[in-house]
Amino acid sequence: MTQPTITINHLANALSAKITGDPTRTATDVTHDSRQVREGTLFVAIKGSTVDGHRFIDDVLRRGAAGIISEQSCPEDFAGTWLQVANARKALAVAASAVNGEPSRDLSLVGITGTNGKTTTTYLCFALAETAGQFPAMLTTVEYRIGEMSQEAVRTTPEASDTNRFLRQAVEAGSKMAVMEASSQAIDLHRCDGLHFQVAVFTNLTQDHLDYHGTMESYFEAKKQLFDGSLGSSPSASVVNIDDEWGQKLAADLRASGQRVVTTAQNSDADITGTNVDVSLIRGTSFDLTSPLGQIRITSPLVGKPHVYNMLSAAGVAIELGYDLAAIKAAFEKCVGAPGRFERVPHDGDFAVIVDYAHTDDALRNTLRTAKDLTTGRIITVFGCGGDRDRSKRRPMGDAAGELSDLVIITSDNPRNEDPLKIIASIEEGVRSRTEAYEVISDRRDAIGRAISLAESGDVVIIAGKGHENYQIIGGDKFHFDDREVAADALARRNEVV
Repeated sequence: MTQPTITINHLANALSAKITGDPTRTATDVTHDSRQVREGTLFVAIKGSTVDGHRFIDDVLRRGAAGIISEQSCPEDFAGTWLQVANARKALAVAASAVNGEPSRDLSLVGITGTNGKTTTTYLCFALAETAGQFPAMLTTVEYRIGEMSQEAVRTTPEASDTNRFLRQAVEAGSKMAVMEASSQAIDLHRCDGLHFQVAVFTNLTQDHLDYHGTMESYFEAKKQLFDGSLGSSPSASVVNIDDEWGQKLAADLRASGQRVVTTAQNSDADITGTNVDVSLIRGTSFDLTSPLGQIRITSPLVGKPHVYNMLSAAGVAIELGYDLAAIKAAFEKCVGAPGRFERVPHDGDFAVIVDYAHTDDALRNTLRTAKDLTTGRIITVFGCGGDRDRSKRRPMGDAAGELSDLVIITSDNPRNEDPLKIIASIEEGVRSRTEAYEVISDRRDAIGRAISLAESGDVVIIAGKGHENYQIIGGDKFHFDDREVAADALARRNEVV
């Protein structure tokens, strides 16, 4: 990748920074990770909740750092180049965009935020661009991809330095369009600052991450920054799901400020709607898509009404990017979505096994309602909740599972540093308020095996929470664990017994 060079003085002007040292030095990269520093790299010293980046200044100087960016004033005995800024995280984002030649300006960049549906909508937008003859790139919870080149994702939304390097690589590879998930925490931590989005998408807002945001209002305000210009510029258009009450508020706020809003819905009057929905585990999902370009019948391998919302959002993006209805129809017909999103585990039995990433009460309700619409048999649900994460959603998830399942098996997810049995006890309160038909099996492998051993003709086994993840974290240990593989093993053992 050809790395642009930029002078410290130019960056200081962009950052409104106070320079101490040589302003004529050039920078080829910027990072907050001392391990990434090479000759010519600017190091942003961020004081985090657990680690203070200032501890690594001596190390990065030995590595050839071009200078230091910090909220602190330059130490009297510091001999290098120092840029003092008001906000180090925001400076990291702005500097990352600048040293990479503002790659988001060379792309039709799409940002997608919301509690549920971000990943699948991202995959749909990627498929749309491919179908329209583009060479797209995407940043998702699952993977970072440019065309067919893929690497496993480290986090939903990377740090600004990693994102801008990725986008520059995409531009040089020939991409004209890129789509990325924008999580509320990433937005709040300024990882998306300085990016120029052509289209921003709001899927929905339900309870999640309140351990971080505190209230739903704060959660909403964090996501709203993707749309309202807080990141440095407003998108050319915002695609908003107005069947969601927070989406209605967002659309009203944006329109009041004179911004272009494209609304989507299944149950409301909107610019783009999905009606006459038909869902089948065998056939997938079909519906009538009505848009400003006309109406077409969509048939998709994705299963469930929640995916109709994802397709409506993606259709809104497609129309704003100039794609026609034929491209939309063709893309939706071939896109199987993201791994671990209502993903069927193949087998020859007469019951279904579904692995799904649902890890909020709203997402779990959507998944279980989809399953109920598709079967006359029982719903057997296996799930847990992650440790060291939002504790307020545990009982509501138990409530959802108890209400909509015929049998619930409560188990572990990624307990991390919490006691798995205490997490399970919180979930159990919600389940027990709705049903007595539940079991507690803390070992996730045993829980999945138990559910599959109990399945009968016409039943659906839902294994929720981890989706595409191929690991489990217990204490400080992370080891391989893939719900799809574990389910396949359990199905094979069941067949051997039969």
